[in-house]
Amino acid sequence: MTILYHNSSQIIQIEDQGRLYKRGSEMSEMPILDKGWMLVENGKIIDLGSGKAPGCERYDESIDLQGKLVLPAFVDSHTHLVYAANREDEFAMRLSGKSYAEIAAAGGGILNSARKLAEAPEEALLHGAYHRLQDLMRMGTGALEIKSGYGLSTESELKMLRIIRQLREKSGLDIKSTFLGAHAIPEKFKGDQEGYVNLVIDEMLPAVAEESLADYVDVFCEKGYFDLDQSLRILEAAKAYGLSAKVHVNQFNSLGAIEAMVDLGALSLDHLEVMSPKEISYLADSQTIATALPGCSLFLDIPYAPGRALIDEGGILALATDFNPGSAPGGNMALMMSLACTQMKLSTEEALVAATLNGAAAIEMSDEIGSLERGKWANFITLPPGFSLASIPYHFGHNLIMDLYLKGEKKL
Repeated sequence: MTILYHNSSQIIQIEDQGRLYKRGSEMSEMPILDKGWMLVENGKIIDLGSGKAPGCERYDESIDLQGKLVLPAFVDSHTHLVYAANREDEFAMRLSGKSYAEIAAAGGGILNSARKLAEAPEEALLHGAYHRLQDLMRMGTGALEIKSGYGLSTESELKMLRIIRQLREKSGLDIKSTFLGAHAIPEKFKGDQEGYVNLVIDEMLPAVAEESLADYVDVFCEKGYFDLDQSLRILEAAKAYGLSAKVHVNQFNSLGAIEAMVDLGALSLDHLEVMSPKEISYLADSQTIATALPGCSLFLDIPYAPGRALIDEGGILALATDFNPGSAPGGNMALMMSLACTQMKLSTEEALVAATLNGAAAIEMSDEIGSLERGKWANFITLPPGFSLASIPYHFGHNLIMDLYLKGEKKL
């Protein structure tokens, strides 16, 4: 089945160089087709152009885009979409003056989510996560990563990862799964961090691998959670099961993790709100993707990752939502673009690349999605006639997405 999509105002971020990501000054490059058309066969783009569309002998169906703007669908490469309940009570505590650390010490935070998840039936967890996933799709997200990490026991971590697999099957979306058993120290192991690290390595990882439940492994490398040595031991153990590292680092403190994780060959380092100039240069000079999570910075009122400096140093920057019930309860990638522009000083072009192609690279799918390119899946979104790329960050808080197409099939 060959479909012609035509009569767009513009098709933005056309690629023809086969790049798996853009870094540094490349992120400002934004190929555009005015009055663009796109030919899609069996879900993949086979041709693109501007002006006069191909004749009917080249297609089976024609779809008039009626002057809409066409962009690649967003790729959200860092989420915690599976959880049992929201944490508005903790939000109220923060508003009364309690810090993130104080709430966690009082039994809130990740441990609160873990207790609730352990008690929740699998069917209820799946229903809630699927509802949130549909919300993300309505805001233009066409592919994403989902982490475990609210289980903190072998049984509950496996339950989360199985739900992620069900979400992939039920939705048809491209979803990558990350095992984050080392998200916090559970109450059962209070005072015995080493015992829990050993449980993650000796019991959880083999069980996850046996069922092929994860594509990646993650650790929250931070004071009060897992130190650098513990984090590296877990990540090295995961290598034996073919799990690449996507790691929480430098959210509140610099523990030397950036250099160590780059040397380990981590696929991405995520958060990065606290970075020295030396760390920025080291990460920017590597093949590891820097993933900024501006929604977390907004919600917790903490610094933003130094996106401008990372790009100026030649780094590969991605944007993601960190959607979770505690520190970033929102999954709007358009808002992440707006925050990247206004708070991290990115251009609109750089923000779009970070939210699409580089996000796809952070889940190893940029050879298939993330830009509109011959040979890639036709995953794209549309904005109303008269809107431009700058409209996305300009209209912060508004959902301008009219249509979502995945593999050439309209989902919205």
